[in-house]
Amino acid sequence: MAAPRFDDGLVGTGRLRFAPLLLLIGWLTLTAPARAEPRDLVWLDAGGRPNASARDALRLLADAGADGLSSRHYRAAELGAQADAAAAAPGALLPPAAFERDLSAAIRSYLHDVHLGRIDPRALGFPVAPARAAATDFATLLAAAVAAGHLPEAVAELRPKLGQYARLREALARYRVLAADATLVHPPFAATAKRGAVDRDGVALHRLLVALGDLPAAAPSPAAGDDATLAAGVSRFQSRHGLAVDGVLGRSTLAALNVPLAYRVQQLEWALERMRWLPDLSAQRFIAINIPMFRLWAWDPDTPDDATLSMKVVVGRALKTQTPVLFEEMHYLVFRPYWNVPRSIVGNEILPALANDPGYLQREDMEIVRGGSDDAKAVAASDENIAALRHGDLRLRQRPGPKNALGRVKFIFPNDANVYLHDTPAPQLFSPERRDFSHGCVRVDDPLALALWLLKGQPGWARDDVRAAMAGAPSRRVDLVRPLPVILFYATAMVMPADRTVHFADDLYGHDSRLARALDSRRPLNSPSSP
Repeated sequence: MAAPRFDDGLVGTGRLRFAPLLLLIGWLTLTAPARAEPRDLVWLDAGGRPNASARDALRLLADAGADGLSSRHYRAAELGAQADAAAAAPGALLPPAAFERDLSAAIRSYLHDVHLGRIDPRALGFPVAPARAAATDFATLLAAAVAAGHLPEAVAELRPKLGQYARLREALARYRVLAADATLVHPPFAATAKRGAVDRDGVALHRLLVALGDLPAAAPSPAAGDDATLAAGVSRFQSRHGLAVDGVLGRSTLAALNVPLAYRVQQLEWALERMRWLPDLSAQRFIAINIPMFRLWAWDPDTPDDATLSMKVVVGRALKTQTPVLFEEMHYLVFRPYWNVPRSIVGNEILPALANDPGYLQREDMEIVRGGSDDAKAVAASDENIAALRHGDLRLRQRPGPKNALGRVKFIFPNDANVYLHDTPAPQLFSPERRDFSHGCVRVDDPLALALWLLKGQPGWARDDVRAAMAGAPSRRVDLVRPLPVILFYATAMVMPADRTVHFADDLYGHDSRLARALDSRRPLNSPSSP
């Protein structure tokens, strides 16, 4: 079969990893003429039988669920049945134009979805990463792949390159099997014991924990009276679900145990969808923060399968001051920073406190200043200046020191939401498993380790230098020689880099629910109002 022709006039914009993908999509969406001649056929041979490329395409559509997609959306079963009929009775698809058109539309939609996702993240309020230019002539590459029957390899190239995506696909396959296992279906577990709950629910709990990998297959059955073994399995389950680890079947643990495995499958599908929204960072250093899991990781390109650094974080309050999903570049650090108090906090918290306690500003190392720079002059906390502060004519800041809300260092990646990472003088906030306590910025548990990782390779920034800067008197800005990406993302299912265990989190901000509604509103191809 001749290689399909690609229109050089097609121009694409957006978050495509490979710009020439649009060339393939453009070709695949061309409507076949009313009567297709043999030389116009892409998916059928001259005798009207599906060719090798068609068989590859149909297998990809049928297996769309492996990427968390829906084969039904692409009419995989219907197209497969048509292809089977044509293979059994050459010429059954007369005229063949409809099959050619429908399979092309299905592949176009599939390629788009596996590469960019089913939902435009902007529709859910998430920003889109900048477009990336392709360095290879992918139009020629993809045309040759289709002509030679290498479509699966081309699709593999379109999947996100982050290792997390591949591991989520593996976890999804495993959880699909678990969700289909009728022996794991059980009545709701009840709190009937302080620890492992070896009672009538013990056998079902033991079976579930073994299936999930929280107990080894050889773990003693509860019939043997080994309550401690079940408690160990419960503890491991708690650790994977962001719960306090105590081996006790409390309210939160029971709620997590009673979540249907089919819902866990959905969480993995939603996580895969969000991975497709991210840029390709597989070949560079970057920082990622998973908001609902309250965790930060730092990756180096020479160790792509494991994070170089991991630490707890505190994120914005779920009800009022949520941390936004962002993709930006970190440019600099500030040691011993001033905290420029946002106007919302001044109006809602500081001014009411000052009205009840005139000594509040002095006790909290705060000052009213005129001007926007760190060397702005402080003014007296007079009634007139407090009134000007209330109207936004003056501003409030907190001086560097032990009470400073930003701690000893802040990490800046300029963004419209004015969100950044920083230290904190309140380390006790990292103790709870749920850590949404901030006004939107992200507090990091180990600022020294993060600063050292960021400044690695920059002369003059050994461990002792960073420690001295964090303890020094003056505020000091340090620019990064090479800015690096920072991703604040949201996924309630994730495979941990350290031990490859699957972790789940609660839908802290309700983003999963909104994504589910958006996906449910998608219509199958060729249905009324379908995209």
